[in-house]
Amino acid sequence: MFHKNPTLKKVNPVFGNSVFVQKSTAERSEMKPFWHFHPEIELVYVDEGKGKRHIGNHMSYYNHSQLLLIGSNLPHIGYTDRPNHGSELLVQFLPDFLGISFLDVPEMAPIKQLFERAKNGLLFKKETKNRLGAKIHELNNVNGFNRTILLLQILHDLATTDDYEILNAEHFTFETELQDNSRIETIYKFINQNFQDQIDLETIANEVSMTIPAFCRYFKKTSGKTFTKIVNEYRVVHATKLLSESTMSIADVCFECGFNNFSHFNKVFNEITGKSASKYRAALKQILS
Repeated sequence: MFHKNPTLKKVNPVFGNSVFVQKSTAERSEMKPFWHFHPEIELVYVDEGKGKRHIGNHMSYYNHSQLLLIGSNLPHIGYTDRPNHGSELLVQFLPDFLGISFLDVPEMAPIKQLFERAKNGLLFKKETKNRLGAKIHELNNVNGFNRTILLLQILHDLATTDDYEILNAEHFTFETELQDNSRIETIYKFINQNFQDQIDLETIANEVSMTIPAFCRYFKKTSGKTFTKIVNEYRVVHATKLLSESTMSIADVCFECGFNNFSHFNKVFNEITGKSASKYRAALKQILS
């Protein structure tokens, strides 16, 4: 049985700062990922690492670095693989950390629009990520006024670039009530630990003490997707990891990820990624060559 930890995450900046900054390295690996949300906007920069992204309804795998902006109350799971040789910088702040009406001044219009876009999760691409990486890391070395000014400069840069991808293009809506968060956290923990096996509806419904019909209605309302679709997305994300990092045959990848039928694996992989597993691996080889 999983522990049902509260998933409204409390963010506490260091005294004298309204912006929380935390640097994690490969050695700092005790933090375990969990499904959570918070009113603070979250900026995440990983300069070298690998891991899964699960933000709202979006799931994918990154193989080197990433720069993300996650809006207020957008549920996400902390990144499952810790940085391997580099580090991760986490920045969290309330949208109105400079005052309730500050975003309404004309000079802040681009940043206000950025915060609205971030409610669906933003992934910034290579040019922006490389250009701002050092500046984002510098947030860990300054405090007070200097940290605020530097953060505003970074946010303005992010607000005025079109070098990004919206992760939840279908506008994921956070619908779970506070008292239900432990239930959805339990479900996602179970999927994350068991997606390589066959999971029947009776088993997962029992984990949260629900009947199968009640569980199906609840999960679809909460996540916007069926349970089977979410499990298949976990499996495909793991498949992309294996295709990029191993020399396993595609058939072996299929079964390693929890699929028991190769043609079904190919169909689902294509539906989720837009290409077959063989074309996905070929495209990776072209990028890395």
